[in-house]
Amino acid sequence: MNAPSPVVLPGSARSELAGAEVLRPVEPSGTVTATVLLRRRAELDPELVTGPATITPAELAERYGAAEEDLQRVQEVLTGAGLTITDTHAGSRRVSVSGTAQAMATFFGTELNVVRSTTPGGGAFEHRARSGDLHLPAELADVVVGVLGLDDRPQSRAQFRLHAQPAASQGFTPDQLGQLYAFPDGTDGTGQTVAIIELGGGFKPGDLTTYFGGLKITPPQVTAVEVDGAKNAPTGDPSSADGEVLLDIEVVGALAPRAAQLVYFAPNTDQGFLDAVSTAVHATPTPTAVSISWGQSEDAWTGQARTAMDQAFADAAALGVTVCVASGDNGSTDGQSDNAQHVDFPASSPHALACGGTRLEATPPATITAETVWNTTGGGSTGGGVSDAFPPPAFQTTAGVPARAGGGTGRGVPDVAGNADPATGYRILVDGQESVIGGTSAVAPLWAALLCRLAQSAGRRFGLVHTQLYGGVKPGTVQPGFRDITSGTNGAYSASGGWDACTGLGSPDGAALLKALGGTAKK
Repeated sequence: MNAPSPVVLPGSARSELAGAEVLRPVEPSGTVTATVLLRRRAELDPELVTGPATITPAELAERYGAAEEDLQRVQEVLTGAGLTITDTHAGSRRVSVSGTAQAMATFFGTELNVVRSTTPGGGAFEHRARSGDLHLPAELADVVVGVLGLDDRPQSRAQFRLHAQPAASQGFTPDQLGQLYAFPDGTDGTGQTVAIIELGGGFKPGDLTTYFGGLKITPPQVTAVEVDGAKNAPTGDPSSADGEVLLDIEVVGALAPRAAQLVYFAPNTDQGFLDAVSTAVHATPTPTAVSISWGQSEDAWTGQARTAMDQAFADAAALGVTVCVASGDNGSTDGQSDNAQHVDFPASSPHALACGGTRLEATPPATITAETVWNTTGGGSTGGGVSDAFPPPAFQTTAGVPARAGGGTGRGVPDVAGNADPATGYRILVDGQESVIGGTSAVAPLWAALLCRLAQSAGRRFGLVHTQLYGGVKPGTVQPGFRDITSGTNGAYSASGGWDACTGLGSPDGAALLKALGGTAKK
């Protein structure tokens, strides 16, 4: 009897990279690793996702992780094909597998080539690539829902903008922004943990000592965590990913100095990104917030990768973790050249708190004179719009999200906003150089720090905080805890009263937001 034919893995289709030059086949004997994602043993309870109830990582693994029989079946089939299992994690439903390039390509029914292409950040890069669908043996067709890592093209770009002339910028230190946005008094992040995802670059401890010393703030506890072989690897160039790493750490550290920071360094691939997020979300202690300042247009991701990341964010919500994600720095097109409107992923996940950007004019400590949509000619603009991949989540159904540009409805981006214009940006220290940096990259750690201080005061983490932020929302109505942004555009969309596709619900009024979330200000 003939063996059943391999079946297509849904959502695995990879498009050929536009403009990529195929250099040669991958060396057959070279080692290739991949992350295999398994189905849940049961569908995640929607009430756990929306909160306020949460579960522990152990409970999540037992009730909604990978079933033991599924793990055994996958291991038996993979090892039977001569591949090696290097790690398993039942809670996040991941199996790490490695083998020769020839064996991996044969097993998953694809071809692997070395190509030269342009990275999302604009540089030339050689990497492994595939196109078309992946295939699975029939006995795994109902068990495996994703295979990431065979193609290791750069998946995301850092969403930060370095101001060309720092001396000419009306920049703010992060702690000044905390005052302007009325972060709750008597809080500093004590007892909270922030997980920061980085897909490149690194930091030097000496920079942190110098920077926080200059602010007269005790340096935070910062720990680098290696994922999939990536390390804390500063380049010495402030315009490199180092700028992103130091921006994230210094913003969180200045606004929530007593919160512990775990910085997860991973390769800039769909596999590395997912593995970093899953590792962070399932860590002990459970973080209060995850800060992500990396992303790429939705259509640059495979369906399986989007689904895997969104499910990891749903896990986070069930565990009481809020995932803050930059909405992008390239306006309503997200920097794509097809003249269509796009939103950035993973910000467009309905389980992510998508963070848009504003231009802030203010006099510290407490006087804001104007706040508008960030949109600088030739210098970037806040990402925002309507998702082509995700339907409207329940919390947005009465928010007034417009139809997609091509018709139909979708998840609106962003949810919230904060200062992002490089001209009014964040004064930080990168590789020994004083810099002013903007971009929605800065807004994700700002909100992560705010959530730590809110959680400290309220005595609980918030998970999918959207359900409370959007509670009772109506078009044109200002939500409690927000400064409504009503002026400016990001291209196809304009700011207006209430939620809009430029700045979401608005920028924070921390003290009012604490009250809206049921917390009490500390004396």
